[in-house]
Amino acid sequence: MMVNDDTICAIATSLTPAGIGIIRVSGENAVSIVSNIFVNRKKEKISLDISHKVYYGYIFDDVKNSFIDEVIVLTMFKPKSYTAEDVIEIQCHGGLLVLKNILNLLVDKGARLAEPGEFTKRAFLNGRLDLSKAESVSDIIMSKNNYALKASFNQLKGNLSDKLVLFRENILESTAFIEACLDDPEHMSIEGFKPKLKDLCDNIISELTTIIKNYDNGKIIKEGVNTVILGKPNVGKSSLLNTLLNEDRAIVSDIAGTTRDTIKESINLNGITLNIIDTAGIREDKNIDTVEKIGIDRAKKEASSSDLILLVLDSSNNLDKNDIELINLCKELHKKTIILLNKYDIKDHLINENDIINTFDSALFINFSTKTNLGLDKLIKTIEKLFINKDLDFNNEIFISNERQLSLIKNAKFSLQNVLDSIEKNMPEDFLTIDLTYAYTYLSQVLGIEVTDDIVNEIFSKFCMGK
Repeated sequence: MMVNDDTICAIATSLTPAGIGIIRVSGENAVSIVSNIFVNRKKEKISLDISHKVYYGYIFDDVKNSFIDEVIVLTMFKPKSYTAEDVIEIQCHGGLLVLKNILNLLVDKGARLAEPGEFTKRAFLNGRLDLSKAESVSDIIMSKNNYALKASFNQLKGNLSDKLVLFRENILESTAFIEACLDDPEHMSIEGFKPKLKDLCDNIISELTTIIKNYDNGKIIKEGVNTVILGKPNVGKSSLLNTLLNEDRAIVSDIAGTTRDTIKESINLNGITLNIIDTAGIREDKNIDTVEKIGIDRAKKEASSSDLILLVLDSSNNLDKNDIELINLCKELHKKTIILLNKYDIKDHLINENDIINTFDSALFINFSTKTNLGLDKLIKTIEKLFINKDLDFNNEIFISNERQLSLIKNAKFSLQNVLDSIEKNMPEDFLTIDLTYAYTYLSQVLGIEVTDDIVNEIFSKFCMGK
C-alpha cells in the first residue's frame, strides 16, 4: 500500500468551544503551505526552517487582507514526527469559527482535508507504528477507565509487538534452517532438530494461550461490564440506577410498570466501566398492556446477553411467584448474578439468603438500601472481584480486546499445534515448514506486515478525525 504524497490537514481537538484548538498538517508541502499563511505583526512571512521549534505569530488571509488569529506553530520535520512526514501543528484559540477559518485557508493553499485516522494510517504506512500499535492509539483515545488506558498504552509501548516480532524471528529461523537442510543435505544435517523445534513451538503456544485467555479481561477492561438490572415492579430497580449514577436519571414511582423500556447509561466505578441497563419490571399479570409486555420481553433479551445481572428483590416482603421466576431465569442464563435484598433499611426483613440459596447457591447476596446507600460499597467491591483480578500486572501482561488480533493469534496457535502433531507423527520435514509458514503469516498480519488494503482502510476508518 502506497502513501499519498498530498498534504493533509484536520482539526485535532474536539469540535466544541475551548481555550485552545489544534490543527494538524502533514505531508510533503506542510511547511510551505503553513508558511504562506503564517506572518508576524507586520504581515511578513515567518520562515519555518528549524524542526521541533515553537514559533509565535499570526494566521493571515492575504486574499481578504485580514488577520484570522494569534497562534503558536510547532514544527516536526520528517522522520521525527508522528506520521514520519513533515508535520506542522497550529495552536490557536479554540473557537469553532476560528478553527474552521484556518482549516479552510489551508485547503485554499493546497492541503486537503484528512480522512478519519489518516494521520495514524500514514504513521503505519511509513513504518513508524506497526498495525497493533496503531490500533492501540484508537483504544487510548476511546478508553473509558484507567484499566483500559493502561492496557492500551502498554500495547502502544510495544508489549504485544515485541513478543510477536520475537516469535516471528524464531519461526523464520526454524523454517529457513529446515529448508536449507532439505536443499543441501550433504552439508547440513537436520538430525536432532525436531526436539528443539518442539520446545520452541511449546513455548510460543504457551505464551499465545496466555494472550488468548486474557482476551476476556481485555474486552471487559476496554468495553466495560454489560450490566442488567432485573426485578419485578416496585422493588427499587430505577432507584438503584439513580443511586449508581448519583443522579435522578430514571423516574421513580409507586405505580407498578413505570419503567416500560430499557434505560442505558455508563458509569465508572473504581476504574471499572459499567454499561448499565435498567429494565421494565418483570411480572405475570393479566392486566399487563402491550407496551409493558414489550418492555418485559426486552428485559429478558438484555439479560441473556449481559455480563452481569443485578437482581433486585424487596426484602420487606415475602418471595412471590414473580421473584421465584426471576431467580430461576437468572439461574438458567448462567450469568454472574448479584442479588440485592433492597429496602433493608425497613426494620422487618421477610427475605434472607437462606430463602434463596437452596435454589440458586452460586448467587452473591448483598443487603441493600437505595435510600441510605447501605451495601453500595460492598456492591462495588464485589463487582471488582468478579471482573478485575487484582493480581493482573498491567506493566507486563498483554490484554488484547481486538477480535481481528484474537482471530489471527488463534490461527497462529493452531498452525503451531499442527507442527507439534506432525513432529509427533514423524512426518517429513517439508510438512513442518508449511504450518510454520502459516503461523509466521498470521503473526505478521497482527503486526500489519501482510495485510490487504481493504483491511487497513477498514481499521483506520473507525478512528476519529484528526488522529
